[in-house]
Amino acid sequence: MPGLHPQVSGEQDDVLKMSHGENWKMQRLKHRGHEAMHAEMMLILIATLVVAQIVLMQWKQRHHRSYNLVTLVQMWVVPLYFTIKLYWWRFLSMWGMFSVVTSYVIFRATRKPLSCRTPRMVYKWFLLIYKLSYAVGVLGYLAIMFTMFRFHVYFRMEAEDSMDVGVIMLFYGLYYGVLGRDFAEICSDYMASTIGYYNKGGMPSRSLMGDICAVCGQRILVEVEEEGFIEDTYQLSCGHIFHEFCIRGWCIVGKKQTCPYCNEKVDLKRMMNNPWEKTHILYRKLLDCLRYLVAWQPVIFGVVHGIIFSLGLE
Repeated sequence: MPGLHPQVSGEQDDVLKMSHGENWKMQRLKHRGHEAMHAEMMLILIATLVVAQIVLMQWKQRHHRSYNLVTLVQMWVVPLYFTIKLYWWRFLSMWGMFSVVTSYVIFRATRKPLSCRTPRMVYKWFLLIYKLSYAVGVLGYLAIMFTMFRFHVYFRMEAEDSMDVGVIMLFYGLYYGVLGRDFAEICSDYMASTIGYYNKGGMPSRSLMGDICAVCGQRILVEVEEEGFIEDTYQLSCGHIFHEFCIRGWCIVGKKQTCPYCNEKVDLKRMMNNPWEKTHILYRKLLDCLRYLVAWQPVIFGVVHGIIFSLGLE
């Protein structure tokens, strides 16, 4: 520095160098402490995920019905909690309309005696939900892909807006697809046992006439070889015949893989004349993955957060 003796200037430089060195050591020690804490938190997360996965798999295998019921309740309630907390009124309005209509459908399906029009109404509603959720999910996925490949510029949309639309539509399609299929399974079990042709785990409680559908209990007016005006008649590998909407709702929407009357294994490939419908099976597997993410992932991360907080690692 000008005006200072060279010896004094050198001593000041040594002091500055020493202070920088000590500061670097302190920052180094602090980062080491943070790295160790992050490593512990990561180990806790991995261990909790592994243990939770094992527990859920065992629960699902040993007590399938209770697992499905608890999962369905969480699928219905967990998004509602985050919706109210984060003020997502659009999702809340959609959730409310779906809940009101589905509650009415479930109410009709659980009445005794069961109306002859109820089974077809129930299956048509859940089949409609399934098709709408599938279409919305596909559109959301395409919107995300278009945004990634920058096709959104042709529609004069911002990348952020286009991606938001795609993510929201994809989530709506998957979420309501899961709820619709789970509620359809509950209704299909209850209605079929109420009609009397299907008895879960046992023999049918009533004999089936040759021209009666075992799902809805109504007479079949269209022959198997004929083409119906509204719906066709399907015959399974076991020989029993059903209305098209009834058996499709039973097998695809309600996740039933057996004949509603004799419990014989159903070959879904024989029912799918349209090759595009084979993608519904892949979509069904995707819905099963989403069920785990929405219903159980928040619970698992809540447990991890509680463990970390109790150990003072936050």
